[in-house]
Amino acid sequence: MGARIALVTGATGGIGRAFAEQLLRDGDVDELWAVARTHEKLERLRDELGCRTVPLAADLATAEGLRAVERALEEARPTVAYPVNNAGAARMGAWDGFSVGEIERTVALNCTAVAALCRVCLPFMGRGSRILNVSSASAFQPTPYLALYAATKAFELSYSRALGAELAGSGATVCAVCPSWVDTDLLLREVNGRRVSFPGLVPPGKVAARALRDARRGRALSVFPLYAKYLHVAAKVVPQRLVMATWLRMLKRYGG
Repeated sequence: MGARIALVTGATGGIGRAFAEQLLRDGDVDELWAVARTHEKLERLRDELGCRTVPLAADLATAEGLRAVERALEEARPTVAYPVNNAGAARMGAWDGFSVGEIERTVALNCTAVAALCRVCLPFMGRGSRILNVSSASAFQPTPYLALYAATKAFELSYSRALGAELAGSGATVCAVCPSWVDTDLLLREVNGRRVSFPGLVPPGKVAARALRDARRGRALSVFPLYAKYLHVAAKVVPQRLVMATWLRMLKRYGG
């Protein structure tokens, strides 16, 4: 095996960048493989984070992009200590506001890419390797007007838990990262002239730090902050129709 690496998808911004920065600070890896679609953004990231950052441009919503990552692993044969599946698509909207193409791409990126990258990374993982799949507190219950996103994140959560069970005893673990609202550029800040309030809003750096701590402790879930923990418990004890009704009432504040 070659260098000990972390492979972070969606690494040029938001939670992905926070993971990249944290992993490099921790000094637990020789290289940080940063995966994103845009070559120029990856080059800027390497300039900012240093020479241990290895840019890998790939569109993970496509078979070609996934194969590019697989080929890079097969050629370098590193020890993959931390695969971080963070890349994803998210948009709020009604069912008829999504084209078939957008639906296909969202599922490909949020679901297919996660499972595929786990598959191609695992042969290069050893004891102590930690898979981190960035899901969401939205995975805990159906979420109208975030239906597609929440459903794909539920897939990611379920897949992570099941894969973790399959890997029991191997020395490698899987942690599903389920934060509440994260303060990134993906958030819609204003609706109908009214500023949106996000309960449990948390900075991406805190999400990454907590997730890595939980993963290193062998935990199957990283649920953060306290508001996300509340949602996790509520989803287990409150009927889904009531959870959805509460969410819809909140949306009405913004004319939704």
